[in-house]
This record gives sequence, C-alpha cells and structure tokens, in this order.
Amino acid sequence: MRKRSGAEVFRITGARQGLADDVRGRQRRYVISMSVRTVSVILAAVLWNVERYVAMVALALGVLLPYVAVVIANAGRENTPSLPSTFVPAPMRPMLDATPVAGAAEAGPEADAAGRGGESA
Repeated sequence: MRKRSGAEVFRITGARQGLADDVRGRQRRYVISMSVRTVSVILAAVLWNVERYVAMVALALGVLLPYVAVVIANAGRENTPSLPSTFVPAPMRPMLDATPVAGAAEAGPEADAAGRGGESA
C-alpha cells in the first residue's frame, strides 16, 4: 500500500449524524408535534362549552402548531460548531536547504569591493 503525499485526512469525531438517522429524527419530531396538535384541537372542541378560555388556548395551539412543526421538521441538519474541524491538513515536509558554495559563503561586502579593484569610498 502506497502513501499519497498531500492527501486530505479527516477526523471521524467531527462527523455529523447519518442522513437516515437525521431524517428519522425529524419525522419523529413532526409526528409528535402533529399528535399534540390533534389532541389540542379535540380538547378545544370538548371544552368549548365547559371552559371557554382553556378551549381558546387549545385552539390557538392547534392553529399555530402546524407552522411550527413544519419549520422544525425542515430546519435541516444539525450544526456542530463545538466539535473540532473535520479536516486536518497533511503535515508539511521540511524543505532541504541549498548547500552554500565554499567561496560564496566567505565573500561579504568587503570581499566584493576588493574584488572590483578596491573601489571603496
């Protein structure tokens, strides 16, 4: 097995929940909220002549809950800002330094000026 240089490395700890699990969870939340809505509408119908204020609150809940349930169900996948980044950059290889030439390493500004015929001011 050959190693590829520059390959992307991913961390599994930062992976999100699977798509099937996410859809199943959203469907479950939608069914629960629709069940609460159904119970509140039935409760409003039963309590209309008995306790009118409770029936009005239950009816308002039954009217508003479908919108809230759809917004929650279509909210999308979860966001994981607290987890570490899922991308880890590949480690950088150190560059090889060029070996200095023996004569060029000793040559400085004075040696350069002397090489031009001693024209220094």
